[in-house]
Amino acid sequence: MRKIMHTFAALALAAAAVTTMGSSGAQAADGTWDGCPYGAVCIYPQDSDTSRPPTDVFYSYGPHNLRNQYGWHWVLNNQSGGAHAHLCTGYNGAGCGYDIAAQAGVYADLGPINSITLDRP
Repeated sequence: MRKIMHTFAALALAAAAVTTMGSSGAQAADGTWDGCPYGAVCIYPQDSDTSRPPTDVFYSYGPHNLRNQYGWHWVLNNQSGGAHAHLCTGYNGAGCGYDIAAQAGVYADLGPINSITLDRP
């Protein structure tokens, strides 16, 4: 049982590292991160890595309703100054759950997600 718990903990730690790093985890000199401009939150195509251009790029604070986003997508928060992004099950920023800190990303199922918010620090 101890070995199983140790293995589970190691897998959880590895998954967390992948979630926060994106595909390369490195920013270009101009601040872009895997094609996501500095100061933006980006959604990438379904079932792909971040080597392809983002399908959605959001700059302004507040809620942004999503349309036709199904399946698993990378969502990168390349905002500055500690600004967060939240994935929300309702439209217009209702039912927000998963918190994405600045300079972090998550691979998420966007099927149940209907909006994303960009929040000031």
